[in-house]
Amino acid sequence: QVQLAESGGGLVQAGGSLRLSCAASGRTFSNYAMGWFRQAPGKEREFVAAISRSGGRTYYADSVKGRFTISRDNAKNTVYLQMNNSKPEDTAVYYCAASRLYTGSDPMQYDYWGQGTQVTVSS
Repeated sequence: QVQLAESGGGLVQAGGSLRLSCAASGRTFSNYAMGWFRQAPGKEREFVAAISRSGGRTYYADSVKGRFTISRDNAKNTVYLQMNNSKPEDTAVYYCAASRLYTGSDPMQYDYWGQGTQVTVSS
């Protein structure tokens, strides 16, 4: 089992920045690829970003490319999502997820999920 706990959400004005963190426990963190997903009210959960086990490969949704950065610190068992130039359409609950074998955008391939953290971007 892997337990994931997101933090860092909150209210930010459009154009502002937030850094989300996801702390993992329970298994060897570096054995898992990590992803960030988000879900806005009335919408399906969507992919935001993913990072490989070593951090050498990253993937982004087109909607956040150039504004968000995913990174990880395997010594701290933590994955981050730096959100810059935020937009009102970024408002959602953000979830981190862990996958033993997969790095990518398909949420069905992830094995473990956190409880989510709310991000609200005001215009």
